Amino acid sequence: MKKYCLDTSGLSNPLEFMPEDIHPTPWTKIAGLVTSGTFAVTVEIYDELKLLPGPIGECIKANDAALQMEVGEEDWDWATYQRHYEEMKVRHEAVISEYNGNRKNTIGLNDLTIIALAKTLGLPVVSSEKETRVDQDSNKRQKIPDICKKEGVTHLDFNDLLRAEGIKN
Repeated sequence: MKKYCLDTSGLSNPLEFMPEDIHPTPWTKIAGLVTSGTFAVTVEIYDELKLLPGPIGECIKANDAALQMEVGEEDWDWATYQRHYEEMKVRHEAVISEYNGNRKNTIGLNDLTIIALAKTLGLPVVSSEKETRVDQDSNKRQKIPDICKKEGVTHLDFNDLLRAEGIKN
């Protein structure tokens, strides 16, 4: 059963700072969540996740069907997902990187797909991105947590995920 929508940064950033050879227990348990179908991802996010190195990357590649929510499959409401995605592209155009010369500290279209998926499925998004600081120009700078908040989607970081799943070293 799906419990979380996973952005690439939800695993890639923690993997950098908590390598699997030093912190095997959490990563073994995360791999278990991957194989059990706990995470939902879009095709775009899966294409990024499958590039992760090491055992977690291999686990992701071996479990593509357990992760990916593909448009056209009959077991989920992909039409609502597409509607949310198209509406978000319009609503958040000013802070979408691809529409603004790939400006830093903005959200990418791939990021928007995972938020649209989370909104459709009623699940939180797991990413390692931080909310834009109040002292920054929030009309030009938005990240996943900012858009999640605007769209009524819960955002979790990696530690929140570990706590929610009772995962400890």
